[in-house]
Amino acid sequence: MYLFRLFISALLFSFSFSSLTLAAVIIPKPPVLDATAYILMDADSGEVLVEHNSGERLPPASMTKMMTSYIAVHEIVEGNVTEDTMVPISVTAWKKGGSKMWVREGTEVKMIDLLRGIIVQSGNDASIAVAEYFAGSESAFAGWMNQYAQEFGMFDTNFENATGWPAEGHLTTARDLALLAKHIIKDHPTYYSLYAEKYFEYNDIRQPNRNKLLWRDPSVDGLKTGHTEEAGYCLAASAKRDDTRLIAVVMGTRSEEARARETQKLLGYGFRYFETHKLYSKGDVLATEKVWLAKQDTIDLVVAEDIYMTLPRGSRDELVAEVVSPDYPEAPLSAGQGVGTLTLKMGEEELGKHDLVAATDIEESGFFGRLIGSIKLFFVRLFA
Repeated sequence: MYLFRLFISALLFSFSFSSLTLAAVIIPKPPVLDATAYILMDADSGEVLVEHNSGERLPPASMTKMMTSYIAVHEIVEGNVTEDTMVPISVTAWKKGGSKMWVREGTEVKMIDLLRGIIVQSGNDASIAVAEYFAGSESAFAGWMNQYAQEFGMFDTNFENATGWPAEGHLTTARDLALLAKHIIKDHPTYYSLYAEKYFEYNDIRQPNRNKLLWRDPSVDGLKTGHTEEAGYCLAASAKRDDTRLIAVVMGTRSEEARARETQKLLGYGFRYFETHKLYSKGDVLATEKVWLAKQDTIDLVVAEDIYMTLPRGSRDELVAEVVSPDYPEAPLSAGQGVGTLTLKMGEEELGKHDLVAATDIEESGFFGRLIGSIKLFFVRLFA
């Protein structure tokens, strides 16, 4: 096994690193929020910075509509519908109570308008119209929502409808909603800007986005509020400052003002004491190794995916990257095949491990090349 170290501060760039156990600076404890459950997650690294009861299954209220809108946007991106696809409005959608976009029974509405009605106005009528269009009924659409939830790793979530209307078994967690928010931001970045829109007017009725942080904090650009008597006042929010994007989910506060205030506390703490760095990009070459029994002499070991790390601000310790590869890699090898590991460490503490893969296909040499190479490899191993 071959190992060498890269001192990231010297070879990549200089940046700060510490953990709560290794920190050169003291990071205060996170704020205790007046909420049933909450979580603060970095959108790039996925690291959870703060959490309280984040795995408790709770009613999500209208934050449910994040999944409804995700599926509709995904269908647009996949080319199955367009923004201008006309969606019929049923009696069921028109009659639904609660927050409304104010669509009319028997009319047809553009898909993009319904999306704004869901995201900005939190319209139950718009949500049901979209659900019925894609799946024939709201209950069938809920089954589709649950399939996406499983795919995203939202294993503590069950949707019974597309709106968040109170229903037995309609539950999720703060952690699962943070995962959903991450997918909304990352999977369809072109449409994420819808979540930052402050107003939407339809049918001569202009309604504001209920996310008060869109007015209070210019770094906040989404996502979705929710409220029922059982759920309390809830908010999933995201904000970006410099190269760091955070996701905060707060569930079960006492008022509209409280959900905005408590969420802002969480985001403020995260940005004050943490920052996220992109250490490597997918395809970066970290090592070049001799390859045996092959038509070419060497193979590049590359990073399989972008690597981000969320770090406490203010520390200056060196982060060490250790690359480990097989002693005698042999052809054939396929592009993307695992051929090593990258371990990020601070002192003796391991902070993360990532796969390194072959950059290209490596073909076997011919018969005589393999014969001669096998003899050479035998003696190399013998005297190693």
